[in-house]
Amino acid sequence: MIRINLLPFREARKKENIRRQISIYVLSVGLLVCLMVLGFLRLNTTLSQVKVERANKAKELEKYKHTNQRLAEIKKKISEIRTKLEVIRGLDKDKLGPVHILDEVATSVPRDKLWLRSLSESKGKLVLEGTAMDNETVALFMNNLEAAPHIKTVDLKRTKLRVLKQYKLNLTDFALECKTYAYKPKKPKKKVSKKKRKKGRRKRKR
Repeated sequence: MIRINLLPFREARKKENIRRQISIYVLSVGLLVCLMVLGFLRLNTTLSQVKVERANKAKELEKYKHTNQRLAEIKKKISEIRTKLEVIRGLDKDKLGPVHILDEVATSVPRDKLWLRSLSESKGKLVLEGTAMDNETVALFMNNLEAAPHIKTVDLKRTKLRVLKQYKLNLTDFALECKTYAYKPKKPKKKVSKKKRKKGRRKRKR
């Protein structure tokens, strides 16, 4: 009977298996290293692109900052010019206002039916006194004044009958108070509450 020694073959297989495992491990490690290198390169490329975009955005922001500063300066100049124009308009209005009011009063007077004796103006209040043919003429004069652009309100202060016996006429004396464009109402004073008054009195008594 022939005997064959298989030990050398088994050892050779073991060595071959070990070599395969080592080669597979080395290849796996190499592949992993390659993947890591590729990932690092991609990440580095992405970071460089992000840095470039960030620099471009920063430049654009600087441009916008200068633009915003210019816009703010322009807006400031426009507001200053508007303020100056409003002041000039107010001065022109104050200068030309009385002239317009006199013209409006003159055009509002019913011809040959109403005569003015006095006209005075102070702080936007215009006081007119005169004589009319009748109460209807006074009412017409008031309506004409209320339609005037520079007169806000017209109030009848008093009327009085005037009898001219020699001419056999009954006339109406009147007084009107008008508020013009220049009238500014006074601010109401703050009322002191009763509790505060009582506290003040108590302090004085003490």
